[in-house]
This record gives sequence, C-alpha cells and structure tokens, in this order.
Amino acid sequence: MDAQVNDVDFKTSDIVQFKNVSKAFGHVVVMDDLNLRVAPNENIVIIGPSGSGKTTILRTLMTLEQPDSGHIIVNGQYLWHREVNGDLRPANEAHLRKVRGDIGMVFQHFYLFPHMNVLRNVTEAPIHVLGQSRQQAEATAEELLAMVGLSSKLGSFPAQLSGGQKQRVAIARALAMRPQVMLFDEVTSALDPELVGEVLNVMRQLATEFEMAMLIVTHEMGFAREVGDRVLFFDKGKIIEQAEPNQLFDNPKHERTQQFLSAILQH
Repeated sequence: MDAQVNDVDFKTSDIVQFKNVSKAFGHVVVMDDLNLRVAPNENIVIIGPSGSGKTTILRTLMTLEQPDSGHIIVNGQYLWHREVNGDLRPANEAHLRKVRGDIGMVFQHFYLFPHMNVLRNVTEAPIHVLGQSRQQAEATAEELLAMVGLSSKLGSFPAQLSGGQKQRVAIARALAMRPQVMLFDEVTSALDPELVGEVLNVMRQLATEFEMAMLIVTHEMGFAREVGDRVLFFDKGKIIEQAEPNQLFDNPKHERTQQFLSAILQH
C-alpha cells in the first residue's frame, strides 16, 4: 500500500501549492500526481531515499525543471502557466521570472561567483534584479553576513573560504533577495562533517527569526525533527506519510517510513 497522501485541504492563503503535479525522467517517475500545500512561514522538511524525487520538488519551484503536468501556484499566481482571458497558457520567461522572484534557493554546491568577493556575491542580484542602490545593497549584505558570522570576510574571495563559510555566504545571498519562500537542497551534504553544524545553526536561526516559508531537503534527521513544522516522507515520487516531526519520527504509521527511519537512524 503505497498510496499518495492526497487529502490536501488547499487554502487561498497558501504561499505554495502543488496540484496534481507529475514529472518523469524517461521511465523514472520523480513526482507522481503530487499534491502539496505550504502555509506562509511554515517550515517543511522533506526526507526520503536518494533518487526519490525530493530535489525535483525544489527544482520545479525554481523553474529549473518543468513539470509534465499539473499546476504549481506561488503566492496566488500560477508559476508555469499564465492566465490569458480566463484561459491557462504556458508561461513565458517574463512571467516565470516575476513569479519565482518570491523564491530563494540554496544549493548543495554553493555556486558563488569565484571572481567576486563575498560582499559583491551578496549585493550583485539586489542591485541588478531588485534595483537597489549599491549603498542600500551593501548595508543589507553587511547585516546578513554579520548574522551568518562572516563580518570579517567581506573582502575575501570564495577560494579563500571553507565549505561551511561558502554555504553561509550562499544563504546570505539568497536572503538578500527578500524571498517569501526559501528552498534548501541538501545544503550540508557536500560539507566536511565538522562544518555541518555551523550551517545548521544558521538555518535554525532562520527558522525562528525570519518571516518566510522554508522547504528543506535533508538527510540530517535530528535537524529535521528540530526545525520542521511538518515532515514529509517522500519515496518514488509520492508523499508516503507526513506529520509533525515528533509524530513521524517516534510513531511512523506507514511500513515504508518505518523501514527508512530504521535504516537511517541506525547509522
């Protein structure tokens, strides 16, 4: 019994909605008629085996992968479609850019500009995309970099930083765009174990201090329990089970969830 958890009560206040969204790569289905709602300021943690499609949820929200079918709605607007005289048509690039402007993403592999120092990495998009003055962008960047513990690194270049520092710069850069939804894709998995804690500490701070929704794909189960308002167990393109963290980790209902947690928590 691997039925999708489909009883989704969508609300007009939702910041993100996936309605019957499907996506396949060849014969591998990574989103199978997915229904998901995210409330404003809600922290959702997505767990599941590698290759189960977790990252594709985030990539379709960032418009890096296009769904095969279904609808994604962000802040009341269709993402991959636009309404024209009451009909839904495929979105053009301008529409995609506008709607995804509410979304920020932090990737596994940082993607910092190697030829720019830390301060410029954080200010470049606010200046050129949001139209901020350099003075305004730098003031915000300095504040955010202080928050992630990097005030002393403003003039450093990515090659001079540790992996954990690079990831914290990437978080500050995403925050500088003032997103209403932040996506985190396995942001600690490329880090040396001793650097994981410093990035998770920043994310804990975001979860409590910033007014935005967060979708977090992670293998860090302790962190998932701590920061999630809701944890989704995702496998083979489906939400197999979802619940508040303590309920899902301490009393998983579905046999597949039990198998996964038993295997991963023994390590």
